[in-house]
Amino acid sequence: MKKIVISIITLLLFSTIIFAQSEEKPRVKQHELKANAFNLIVFKAVDFSYEYLIDSESSVGASLLFNLQDPDDDSYADGPYYNEKFAFTPYYRRYFSSKHAWGFFIDAFGMYNVQKNYDGYYDYNNNVYINSSNEESNNIAFGIAVGAKFVSRNGFIFEFFGGAGRNIYSSNEDFATEIVPRLGATLGYRF
Repeated sequence: MKKIVISIITLLLFSTIIFAQSEEKPRVKQHELKANAFNLIVFKAVDFSYEYLIDSESSVGASLLFNLQDPDDDSYADGPYYNEKFAFTPYYRRYFSSKHAWGFFIDAFGMYNVQKNYDGYYDYNNNVYINSSNEESNNIAFGIAVGAKFVSRNGFIFEFFGGAGRNIYSSNEDFATEIVPRLGATLGYRF
């Protein structure tokens, strides 16, 4: 009888261990790719981001912005525009929600940006903008932004944010701006 009880207990232990090992924990998605639709529509700038989720409350990421506006275009002076021709923006983000990297957030960012001097004038007779300078300024800025992120069950992302930074170094202070914006309404995917 003892051998039967020991055999049953041993069989139960092995089946419990095997069953426990076969249960899969859901894989936590830690990577996000996003495109900033706001910058593309309003400022004619392409802005892509990658974000790595460290844990449920924090992440690090980086974005690249390429300004597609042409200062020689006659509509350049009419609409909103970025002074930055290029920007690389690494950031650290902290979330304030019980869900995994979801909801209200604040981020601290650094930014390397290149601003181009578009000093010139608009020739109304010939209907053309005449650029009298081609100087550039390489700048380094630090700032903060606030926003909110929403993620669907399938991993689709919508987020919006706004903030500003200050250029603490400029290679050409004659025309570099002191304040740099960080604006966006992004669409993306978490995987």
